[in-house]
Amino acid sequence: MATTVSNRRQFLSLLGLSAVAVSCGTATGATSGKGQTKTLRYQGWAGQVTLPELAEDLGYLEDVKLKWIGNTISGPQDIQSAATGQVDFGGAFNGAVVKLAANGAPIKAVISYYGSDKYAYNGFYVLEDSPIRSARDLIGKKVGMNTLGAHSEAMLDIYLQRGGLSRAEAGKVEPLVVPPVNAEQTLRQKQIDVSVLGGILRDKALAAGGIRPLFTDYQLLGAFSAGTYVMTDRFLKQNPDTARVFVTGVGRAIEWARSTAHDDVVARMADIVKKRGRNEDTAPLKYWRSFGVAERAGRITGKELQLWIDWLAERGDIKKDRVALADLYTNKFNAASSPATSGS
Repeated sequence: MATTVSNRRQFLSLLGLSAVAVSCGTATGATSGKGQTKTLRYQGWAGQVTLPELAEDLGYLEDVKLKWIGNTISGPQDIQSAATGQVDFGGAFNGAVVKLAANGAPIKAVISYYGSDKYAYNGFYVLEDSPIRSARDLIGKKVGMNTLGAHSEAMLDIYLQRGGLSRAEAGKVEPLVVPPVNAEQTLRQKQIDVSVLGGILRDKALAAGGIRPLFTDYQLLGAFSAGTYVMTDRFLKQNPDTARVFVTGVGRAIEWARSTAHDDVVARMADIVKKRGRNEDTAPLKYWRSFGVAERAGRITGKELQLWIDWLAERGDIKKDRVALADLYTNKFNAASSPATSGS
């Protein structure tokens, strides 16, 4: 399918535009006179509580405040917004972070914020009576996911490759963009053959019955941190203390959620959603189980980025010599990653 191949290349073009915008000086980073900014602009997720929002509510961000400017449904869009200075931090799948950096955007990953474990994972679901049972059964089928060129498409490609499909055969599997809030309904109405579901939306759909997993990212790769928050090099240089408060606060929130009783975490999240007054349903929050971050307080080891440097280079999406792992991330702003400081 020519259109499928085209769609798989559109993401790289978008990242190229972002890099051009950054190189032209549009990424400014918010500042407060000669001092460091104490307000961080960000995008949220409808009906969900992000780790920075949780950290702020817990008081871990100290005198730094978050300023919500709207919601996103796409990690790549979120980090593009960070790269071009529309927000002060953004989060995405690590493969998307690598792509953006490979295209010249001066960004740096500062902390892991989501991943896969036995509780937090993305599954590729089909209807209970679907004939799809293997990778080869996906040829000619439609797979709905929140965005192309990111986590879900990477997992799909790995699954197809391990299933023995050639590149030509894999190209006949059609990934389509379906907003997460519509993913379950779109599958049940048979507008797509497979739907990627994760987190509270996955567990809500499973509770309703009638669907089964084809595979999950946890089955493919085991427990791993999958995405990082990024900030621009310029922002980090201009606002090092603010960055340290933010990253450390998010790290502490990760450990708080890990060590706190499930019902208490859910209650806190529901309270946050109610207080922000965006007319959101808090009921699905009860399905939350974990953020899935593998390392203590979101510390980045490098292996979670190197995996995607290798994978993207093998696909021909980036040139390997355009990305230096050491330049992609830093842990120096994360004071919560040591055992002595990661508690509540």
